[in-house]
Amino acid sequence: MKSAKKKSRAKVGAASGRRSALKKSGRTGPSHVGSRGSRPFVAVTFAMTVDGKITTKNFSPVDFTSPEDKTHLFRQRALGDAVLIGYGTLKHDNVRLGVPDPAMREERVARGQAPYPLRVIISNEGRIEPSLKIFQAEISPIIIFSTLRMPKRYQTALRRKATLHLSDSRHVDLAWMLHQLRRDYGVRTLACEGGATLFRALLEKDLVDQLNLTIAPWLFGGANAPTLTGLSKDFLPRSVRCSLTDMRMVGEECFLTYRIKRRR
Repeated sequence: MKSAKKKSRAKVGAASGRRSALKKSGRTGPSHVGSRGSRPFVAVTFAMTVDGKITTKNFSPVDFTSPEDKTHLFRQRALGDAVLIGYGTLKHDNVRLGVPDPAMREERVARGQAPYPLRVIISNEGRIEPSLKIFQAEISPIIIFSTLRMPKRYQTALRRKATLHLSDSRHVDLAWMLHQLRRDYGVRTLACEGGATLFRALLEKDLVDQLNLTIAPWLFGGANAPTLTGLSKDFLPRSVRCSLTDMRMVGEECFLTYRIKRRR
């Protein structure tokens, strides 16, 4: 394990290391979206009810959207060089983060991307279960950003399945993570699939460029059911201005695309 002199970042590679992961990805990069300086373009995708809830108070997977919305999610995922997910969401949804539609995979290859995006997991504590489905599907390299709070037994188990980037701070530095993805893995576009805590943290650091939002015709209610920005009762440090760039209706669902306006 090596620590960078400036920030003492510990990087624990899989057997092949990060260079091998990049090589396996086979990505040369799409030309349709650029990066913001030294980080990727970050597009976040969510579905919510009419009253703004993204799940129930128990955070259990709820199938409240249509097949069209599922396709929409896969389409957004397929646009990314990498797909990012917080461990809490990964644990509850237990997804592989693949691209199931062969046509979408062919489109990726035509754009110069690998058939599947790199899969990126973020967890501050690092107690990531190696038995999750994502580790059983060897479709693309897995990269984990965590901290040295990750117990040694998890480090040992996960090192066999993924490339680990461990920070000596208590929380993953999101800007640093994005910089690493851009510099070391050539990620220009990052599809983020939540959850709400991660989305809020990215917003607070001005690290979101686009929000893809589906509004489904349901009402959940409940003060303890999370919204897009989680369960915090606090306002964001600064209000975030969104600009609507696209809207379409399919059945009873509304699909919105917002560009997040950068702070000045």
